[in-house]
Formats: sequence, structure tokens, C-alpha cells
Amino acid sequence: MILFLILAFLSVVFSLLVVTQRNVVHSAMALAATLFIIAVLFLTLDAPMLGVLQILIYAGAIMILILFVIMLLNPMSVEARPAAWWTLGSLGAGALFLQLAGLLHRPAVFAEAAVPASFGGPESIAQSLFTDFALPFEVASVLLLVAIIGAVVLAQRQR
Repeated sequence: MILFLILAFLSVVFSLLVVTQRNVVHSAMALAATLFIIAVLFLTLDAPMLGVLQILIYAGAIMILILFVIMLLNPMSVEARPAAWWTLGSLGAGALFLQLAGLLHRPAVFAEAAVPASFGGPESIAQSLFTDFALPFEVASVLLLVAIIGAVVLAQRQR
């Protein structure tokens, strides 16, 4: 339980750094740290396959894609956000915090969930991915392909 609380605290801290940093590259690095912490959380849940996939796909491939987009867009030319957006975001965050505090204030009754022996293993992930989630998997792959083609087109147009 102590490890979970430490990882949850670090996850919240790095997530806050993602949205409060002025430098977008620093925000991207904080996002990468958050994704690594989530991978460690998967490992603590006895789901090593999900932890490794989290590191390979999100902390690896997606973060490289995000950094390429940051380099393409030249973040120094981005104008500052008006104070109204910070006020609106702070109000929304406060409302979510109050909602979370209300949920945590109630006594919770947790029952032990029966976890199958193959939970988090490659067989169960493949079975779920290619039967129940085949269409969303294909849609996500097409969406990523379109994003890559769009990035290449934008890069070629600027030359």
C-alpha cells in the first residue's frame, strides 16, 4: 500500500508538471515520467505484459511522436494563454478535487476480486485485443497512419 501511495503521489506531481510547465519540451518529459510511473503501477498489479507495453508503446513510441510534433511546430512561436483560461482551468480542477474529496470521504467497502491466472499475460491480451476490440484496434492504427502522413505533409510544405 505504501508503494502505491508513493507512485500515486509521483504520478499526480508529474501530471501537474505536464500542464504547468511553460516549456513544452519539459512538459513532454514530465509526461514521459508519468507514463513510466504508470508502467510501474502495472508491474505492482502483477501485470508485467501491460507494464512492458506501457513503456514500449506510450513512453517510447508515442512520446517520440509527440516530440517530433513539438519540433515541427516550433514552440517558441506559440503565444501565451490569456488569464481567463487559467481561471477556468483552476475552477474545473477545484471542482474535480471537491468531487474526489467527497468520494474519498464516504466509507468504502471493497471485496476481493477473483483475478484469473492469465491476467495481464500475452495470451489474454491477444485474445481480448483480436476478438472484443478488433475494430477499435484497427481504427487506432488507421488514425496513427493518418497522423504520420499529415506530419510528413506539413513538414514538406514548410520546405
